[in-house]
Amino acid sequence: MSLLARLAPHLPYVRRYARALTGDQTTGDHYVRVALEALAAGERVLESNLTPRVALYHVFHAIWLSTGAQLEPPADVTEGTDDASRRLMRIAPRSRQAFLLTALEGFTPSEAAQILGADFAEVERLIGEAQAEIDAELATEVLIIEDEPVIAADIEALVTELGHTVVDIAATRTEAVDAINRRTPGLVLADIQLADGSSGIDAVKDILARFDIPVIFITAFPERLLTGERPEPTFLITKPFQPETVKAAIGQALFFHPRNTRKAA
Repeated sequence: MSLLARLAPHLPYVRRYARALTGDQTTGDHYVRVALEALAAGERVLESNLTPRVALYHVFHAIWLSTGAQLEPPADVTEGTDDASRRLMRIAPRSRQAFLLTALEGFTPSEAAQILGADFAEVERLIGEAQAEIDAELATEVLIIEDEPVIAADIEALVTELGHTVVDIAATRTEAVDAINRRTPGLVLADIQLADGSSGIDAVKDILARFDIPVIFITAFPERLLTGERPEPTFLITKPFQPETVKAAIGQALFFHPRNTRKAA
């Protein structure tokens, strides 16, 4: 099997991870491209004792670590620096990696240890440090766009458990727009396929045309967004989802979004 065939199923997800890690789609894609070029040129190889997905992330990290200092804000960042950069500074790169690998990408701590070249105990410690930083962020108000009542209730419970407030649950594009007109939330959690055949993607476009709000898509159809043909969401969760994955994505979305989320909009 060719290198491309082995890695193709995993590329959309390593790109998603790279964007979440760096806080920027262009930068994340650059590092993924450099990793692939290194593999194609024979400068890096996939470790034979690892699964293809774990091996790909391992190579990505080798590339990222070799040049990653460029991604970190300088030590003398001033008050004029944007919120995203200040938030990135508050989570050390190593902790950020461990947290994203396990909570967002779904790797086990053992797999994350293989990717990072660390031991299990260190990964557990890094995850805890990152979570503590994220939990320090204050709560916000959340709009859920989901047409399945049971799933919507599950998401609402997770959001509430994290200390956030659900301001509305919309089952259609029209309901979502009406909800946003009544009260502007600080975060949107959206499905793609809605009750009346309308699209959660279109609902989010309507919202983002008016407000700068972080969005997390939770969908059974991730391939509709991970096409590489248009700007893609940094936070995309596949159904059926793990509660910890949703919690992690919420924390990361609020943490990295380049605006002050300390108060509900």
